[in-house]
Amino acid sequence: MSFLDSLFAKKEQSVLGVDIGSSSLKVVQLRKEHGQAVLETYGELALGPYGGSEVGLATNLSPEQIAESLKDLLREAKVTTKSCGVSIPFARSLLTLVDLPYRADPQEQKTVVELEARKYIPVPVSEVQLEWFVVPSADATQFSEDNKEAPKKDKVEVLLVAVHNDELAVLQNIVAGAGLSASFYELEIFSTIRAAVDEPVKPVMVIDVGASSTKTYVIEHGVVALSHAVGTGSQDITRAISISGNVSISQAEALKKKEGLGEGTTHSSPELVFSRIFSEARRVLIQYETAHKKSVTSIIFTGGGGVTKELGAYAKRVFSIDVQVADPFKKTEAPAFMRSVLQEIGPEFAVAVGIALRKLEEV
Repeated sequence: MSFLDSLFAKKEQSVLGVDIGSSSLKVVQLRKEHGQAVLETYGELALGPYGGSEVGLATNLSPEQIAESLKDLLREAKVTTKSCGVSIPFARSLLTLVDLPYRADPQEQKTVVELEARKYIPVPVSEVQLEWFVVPSADATQFSEDNKEAPKKDKVEVLLVAVHNDELAVLQNIVAGAGLSASFYELEIFSTIRAAVDEPVKPVMVIDVGASSTKTYVIEHGVVALSHAVGTGSQDITRAISISGNVSISQAEALKKKEGLGEGTTHSSPELVFSRIFSEARRVLIQYETAHKKSVTSIIFTGGGGVTKELGAYAKRVFSIDVQVADPFKKTEAPAFMRSVLQEIGPEFAVAVGIALRKLEEV
């Protein structure tokens, strides 16, 4: 490349979002065009076969095996960029809400949070990467014209997010092994919020049905106000269909997406699994509404279980509030003929899309 070539070379516009899950890997490649996020390619690869099990089941692979499978996915999806962001699984982090002394000065507040965080993190603070966010209080925005000052308060609610350095090192090894270059690592719930939650103020519940567990979050003002993990996930739905229908796991995985909870399905077993998930989600919802004296306005489904056919319709009959199935690809430009497919697979790709959207802000 000559000097002039390098001088006028366009800065790379394509970016990649990488979601490393327990049962599969997902990637989404976007580019920025006229201020819009344009979908270039996407792909998913089941990890089960790499660990000697079946598609749809959670695995426990080594970082080297995951790096190899990620390389396979990048090749299959025809990914052309190495520039990426990577998700951090919820299970590899500590997420906790605490009430801490309030300080008007931001630097003083930072000092208070970092000192107090030691009480809530079970390992030395030097061993983790710590982030924190102040949860906006309802009364903080209620100023009158006569009184321009914020209401006096002595406590503030803070969301502490800690990720162990060892866990980050594992992810960094996977990324390096796959030949990628990551500029950030982000907890998966923040990626999901960016991709799937459009409500900026009112409380919304996200039910993320992962392979081995389901995460329920209440999001308010774009911040996690409550989180809870349920030890039941989409692989339990697949296993239930497999047992009741006497079919293989891979056939059951296909049936989950094709029939799911539809009227014509012969398998009632998915409903039994979802009833366990829903009862826990309802308990979390009531806990939040009782403690905060405000209503959750809608529920959004994401994750592998979110692609279960007719889930939205079934959930609407169970919950008495608005229910949506996440459609993260609607935040990207894509050919019209792909829309129905992208809407169908969307819940699985919420994290990867959210990561790619954040990465695109760097371009």
